Amino acid sequence: MGIPDFIVSLRERIGTAPLWLSGVTAVILDGPRVLLVRRSDTGEWAPVTGILDPGEGPAVAAWREAEEETGVAVEVERLVAVGTTGEITYPNGDRASYLDLTFRCRYVSGEARVNDDESLEVAWWPVDALPDMSADFLARIRNALDDGPGTRFVRPGDDVPRPAGDARGPAA
Repeated sequence: MGIPDFIVSLRERIGTAPLWLSGVTAVILDGPRVLLVRRSDTGEWAPVTGILDPGEGPAVAAWREAEEETGVAVEVERLVAVGTTGEITYPNGDRASYLDLTFRCRYVSGEARVNDDESLEVAWWPVDALPDMSADFLARIRNALDDGPGTRFVRPGDDVPRPAGDARGPAA
């Protein structure tokens, strides 16, 4: 789908200034494999991610993004992690930070394929032989694979990586 219309409208007013957005990650599992996309903006392998549309529920957004980006139907099983990203600068200069809600999703049906312009490739990977990707995306996948109870989140005092140049320095 590309950049949502409401983001395009905001960017017309504020240019590339930083935005704080709500996003989702859909870690799509089918037995011992996970569905990944190779992003067209960075070339990086990652789980399915996306921005919530205004008024949209997070689990609905994860379900929608899975279908939009890969053509597969999923069942959103549970929320596995709540986190934030540092500021991301996209190739076009736009800057954003995200509150990310990571969901464990179970593959239901459909043939995985590149289904929009946000991905260069879509492929199933064995969970024990993942391609190179950021530590953040690997952590999201690990959280989805963990069958333990509860949702992971950062507590006050946890060691949190800060964006480069953050005047507060490392988290206490």
